[in-house]
Amino acid sequence: MREKKVKVLVVEDEASIRRFITLNLEMAGYEVGEAESGEDALALLTAFLPDLVVLDLMLPGIDGLEVCQHIRETMPDPLIIILTAKGQDTDKIMGLELGADDYMVKPFNPFELIARIKAMLRRRDRYEAGRTGYTYGSLHLDTAANKLLKNNQEVELTPTEYSLLKMFMENPGKALRREEMLNGIWGEDYFGDTKTLDVHIRRLREKIEDNPSDPRYIKTVWGSGYRWQPEMVRRLP
Repeated sequence: MREKKVKVLVVEDEASIRRFITLNLEMAGYEVGEAESGEDALALLTAFLPDLVVLDLMLPGIDGLEVCQHIRETMPDPLIIILTAKGQDTDKIMGLELGADDYMVKPFNPFELIARIKAMLRRRDRYEAGRTGYTYGSLHLDTAANKLLKNNQEVELTPTEYSLLKMFMENPGKALRREEMLNGIWGEDYFGDTKTLDVHIRRLREKIEDNPSDPRYIKTVWGSGYRWQPEMVRRLP
């Protein structure tokens, strides 16, 4: 039986850039869909059902931030890499806040994009293959179903937030360095900065903590990284 191809949706209004990305992704073995506007992207999402979206933020009409927010509100599973121009730090952070998993700054090497996509998909597949659950207090991470329950209510997590939470629960009480977390989640060939990690941690705290400004679970280790506070996490077979 033929292995199903991973689907990547490229959302970019500049035709030459969009086609350049598409050709490189197709050469790498991915099935690629193209959208030249936010409106086209929204129309394609349910028809194409991408595994990953490469999303330019500067789009005419419905911009990339709105598309990112729509994806996260309606389709939590696809991974999202946002594309920004130099000097667009505010948009980059906003995109991460809205649920993007990673970002790249234009211009970029297509081989770096493909390397990041491969690393993100490997990480997703690794965690989807898990068959272990973790419970602490009102939180239960069901890794067989890839979902988090808080007080028996499902909490929507992005793939990156899920991976971070699982990493924390697998290492209770351990101070995890930022570099260690970046390598573990985004891969050793990740070229971004720690700001990406900090944004995802802040979003994760907002979802799992009763008081994110005084977190019970995810503690900051100043000058180093973060620690999952509970010393005892119950691991379920």
